[in-house]
Parts: sequence; structure tokens; C-alpha cells
Amino acid sequence: MNILFLGDVMGKSGRQVVIKELPELKRKLEIDTVILNGENAAGGFGITPKICEEFYELGVDIITTGNHVWDQKEIIPYISKDPNLLRPNNFPQNVPGQGFVIYKDLMNRNILVINVMARLFMDPLNDPIESIDNILRDYKIGEEVNAIVIDVHGEATSEKMAIGHAFDGKVSFIVGTHTHVPTLDAQILKNGTAYQSDAGMCGDYDSVIGGEKEGWVSRFKNKMPVGRINVSSGVATLCGVVVNINDTTGLAVNIEPIIIGPRLINRVPKKI
Repeated sequence: MNILFLGDVMGKSGRQVVIKELPELKRKLEIDTVILNGENAAGGFGITPKICEEFYELGVDIITTGNHVWDQKEIIPYISKDPNLLRPNNFPQNVPGQGFVIYKDLMNRNILVINVMARLFMDPLNDPIESIDNILRDYKIGEEVNAIVIDVHGEATSEKMAIGHAFDGKVSFIVGTHTHVPTLDAQILKNGTAYQSDAGMCGDYDSVIGGEKEGWVSRFKNKMPVGRINVSSGVATLCGVVVNINDTTGLAVNIEPIIIGPRLINRVPKKI
């Protein structure tokens, strides 16, 4: 099976590049399942029910999030009704929504998608490794599910890498989000798990992590409050990763980064 993961969608320009590129990517790469991190899709701060529905209509199957999941208050009642919109699983368990879902694709294959948030330089949540362990006690690739994908939303590449090695051979694919910068470390780990430290951003790279440059420069230069920094509205670049997974073992066969847009060096696999 082929699974496409798209990195953090940043504001309107990020949504526009997904609308533009996703249909052709699905066709060209014969994508079976699309997962997208949408926690910045609403003006850089959270996601709304309307945007979720727009993504689903476009062909996105699962939406993951992170530390901005609650920024749009209208998402709080909605997330409990939408099993395919995830919040980090290591939030306290009494908060709305859920941190994992088993999605059944058109070939009747079960894909377990898990969303966790790292802790280094992030909000102090529960241990993400323990959180994943608790789920995997009930689900094993090649047995209860055909594939397992984990979005690790975190700042530090070291923590993401540690989580990758902790679950090498136990899951199909681990990808990082949050930094909005695509890393060049796509690989298949020793025991068969595909890994990339960060998928990057679907947004305008003539910016600072998707925000207007002037506001960020002023914040770092003067160390004074500048208020909310607006999302950069230039032409966006799409960043993500596509992974081919063995239907029987649930382990990765191949992983390829995807970069399409005007700023970064483009990478588009001919096939996966």
C-alpha cells in the first residue's frame, strides 16, 4: 500500500497548494491513504470544522494535529464527533477527542494512525513513548492491523529520532511535524520502519516557519511583544512523504520525500 503524509498546512496558502497538488499526487503515485497535519490550517492557529470537511472532500482521510489543536474553540465540540481528526494521544485522557484511529481503506486494509506530541521544548504532556506502547499492546502490524503510522509533533529532532528507534520494527512509518522545515533524513531503519524527522510545511517558505518575516525578525531582534504574527500569504510549497508498505508484514518497502513549489529544491518521485 502507498501512504501519503503531508506536513503542517499553514494558513490559506497552505490549503491552496494542497488543493492544487493533491489530486494529481494521488493519481500519479497510486496513493491509498492520505494523512495530513492540519493544526495550523486556520490562519496558522488551529483548524475549524469547515476546513476539516474541505480536506475530506479533497481526498484527505486522516487529520493529525499538535500543540495548536485547541486554538479554534469551535473545534472542541467537533473533535469528539469526528474520529478521523486526531489530537495528541498523550494529552490527559479526559480531554475531548482521541489520539489514534483505525482507518479502513478501499482495499479493506486496517491502518492504525497515532498522533503524539513530544515534550522537549514543548508543553509538558504525558510520556509519548509510554502512550504509544499502551496502544501497541493491542495492535501489531501484520496481525490486527496492516500498517501503523505515527505523527510525532515535536521540536527536537533528537527526541523524534529516539522515538523512531524505540519503535523500529513495531510500526510501518514514523514522521515528525511541527518545525515546518523538511529534513533530508528519510530512511528505512534497521528493523524495517520508515522514518523522517520532519515532513516540512505546506505553506509559503518566503517566511519564518510560515509567518510574516518582519514580525519574526522584530521579535527576535528586540525581544519585545509584537502581537500575533500573520501567516505569510505568498505562493506555497507542498511538503510531505510517501511510503510504500508491505501489505503482509506491515513494514516499509520504500520512502520518498515530496517537495513541490517555488522556493525549495523540488523532489517528486516518479513512482513509489
